[in-house]
Amino acid sequence: MGNEGRIRIVTPEWRASPLCSLEVRPYEIVFLGHVATVEIEPFEGEPWLGLGGAPFYGALAASCLTERLAMVTRMAAANRDWLEPLSAAGIDVYLQPSAETTHVRVVYPSADVEKRQAFLPKHAGLFRIGEMPPLEPCLIHLNGINDQEFTLDFMQALKDRGFRLSVDMQSFVLQVDKETGTIHFQDVAEKQQIVTMVHFVKMDVTEARILTGTDDLEAAAAILEVWGSRETVISSSEGVLVRSNGKSYFQKFSNRGVEGRTGRGDTLMGAYLARRMEYPIEESLRFATALTSIKIETNGPFRGTVEDVLEREKYAGP
Repeated sequence: MGNEGRIRIVTPEWRASPLCSLEVRPYEIVFLGHVATVEIEPFEGEPWLGLGGAPFYGALAASCLTERLAMVTRMAAANRDWLEPLSAAGIDVYLQPSAETTHVRVVYPSADVEKRQAFLPKHAGLFRIGEMPPLEPCLIHLNGINDQEFTLDFMQALKDRGFRLSVDMQSFVLQVDKETGTIHFQDVAEKQQIVTMVHFVKMDVTEARILTGTDDLEAAAAILEVWGSRETVISSSEGVLVRSNGKSYFQKFSNRGVEGRTGRGDTLMGAYLARRMEYPIEESLRFATALTSIKIETNGPFRGTVEDVLEREKYAGP
């Protein structure tokens, strides 16, 4: 977009400084979650190690549409340089320093990219409201990679400060065994409460099945709407369904390969939320699935342009 973002380490001294409120700009969307090193072991091909984490993919996808973006993350301050791709894309980053940076290992045991095993050898800890930068109220997307990032009390504190919330349910469904580090997909006792607290709910088909008991996208979205979901986004390998106000919309992906499958849902939601700031559901869905289709074909985050996405929309069709 042209302007470079800033990286700020959020310490008590910085929050108490008179300059703090002057340095924090107004944003449309703030992505919240751990940036992590991600070790991928595909079913076929060589393992690879990259920088990722859910908000990393989502914020970079959104950055082709707006400059008014920020990310709040937790990681070791010594790894600050890893955030430079975000600031180079015009995203302001607020780093809450932690003892270590989250590391995730993902294994695909078969050719079915919907089935994966994940392990958490290291993690940067929970977000706390007292450690947040003094952001003006906007839309915050809670984009955790497991249940070790957000609590319901933290979410309520954000709402009390006037923020609109969006949540990726992987932040709660992916639950860490603290003894082994294995990440299991499990139901969430507070799921209905979470749904009523937010404006946007994102999940993939596996998470939908665990939460609602069905992997039929339409049926799962209808159940979530009964629970109080205002706008539900469910992704699968075939495409994406959005449901709001009793009406559902579906758009297929148009990717020609799956080498960049990791980060699919995070990329999708980043693009969807950014487009949704100004466009209706159907147009936002078309744009987000086209952008994500491009990303799925290559490892790493989306780094294309709006023009690339609009051209893919023509290819993908209605």
